[in-house]
Amino acid sequence: DGVTAAIGAATHWPKVRRIASLQPDYSYGRNVYEHFVLALGKLLPGIEVVSESWPKLGTTDFTSHITKILSTKPDLLIAGVWGGDYVAFYKQALRYGLFDKMKVATTLAFGGYPHAIGKDHPEGVLAGVHANYHFLYPSGDRWPVNKSFVERYHKRWKEYPSFESDGAYTALYLYKQAVEKANQLVGGWPDDEAIIAMLEGTGIDAPAGYLYLRADNHQGYKDAVTGLSKNLPGYDFPVWDSASIVSIPIRSITAPPNWPKPGQGHNESTAAADWIKKTWPAAAKA
Repeated sequence: DGVTAAIGAATHWPKVRRIASLQPDYSYGRNVYEHFVLALGKLLPGIEVVSESWPKLGTTDFTSHITKILSTKPDLLIAGVWGGDYVAFYKQALRYGLFDKMKVATTLAFGGYPHAIGKDHPEGVLAGVHANYHFLYPSGDRWPVNKSFVERYHKRWKEYPSFESDGAYTALYLYKQAVEKANQLVGGWPDDEAIIAMLEGTGIDAPAGYLYLRADNHQGYKDAVTGLSKNLPGYDFPVWDSASIVSIPIRSITAPPNWPKPGQGHNESTAAADWIKKTWPAAAKA
């Protein structure tokens, strides 16, 4: 998330240098902060962190954090607060004119259900989706899988899907695909090991794009994506400005399978952090 937000920020606002951070005070927020600052520093040398705020998860009053951020006059705020925390933050920040005084990049502004964000949400915010999925991308003309998924989801639930909806759908169909392949091989219901073997290294055309499972860690990988918020006719909530969407090849932001993990020759918190520190910015442009 932090790396995707850094690339999005550097793409849209290459002149920012003074950075403020607003992150939830637990492992996710710490991870976002570390990776964002590391990646942005590689892309835009000379950045300076002028403010750090660490609200507890579930914070409802962001006044002290907002005034602290404003007092440092940053060019850019990176915010990893999410869900109801983000809604509370942006509505309170509007009253202080925060969005008029700096650029704002987020990792999860659009991470919940689309209708959770009101039309009062500012335009031009880098509105993250966990680097994962927004129902308008990929567009239907170039990725019919997403068009069909969104139409069927909306018909059934009378709302638009979130990245969690895409994730649940994709996981279920990956499992279904693996079971069916294993069944053909063994001629009956497969055991766990047979299903795992069919999952390792496989892929699927998911609503969010092509996703594959790495054999070394059993995690799903797909290109990351983010974009700027915009109010468009036909929606009661802000969506992405299609002209602003930044799609990032997963190979550009993920350490390769054989990269040493923490404690194996380096003390960074993740393999990705060590890889970025040692290979960027060249690897980010590969």
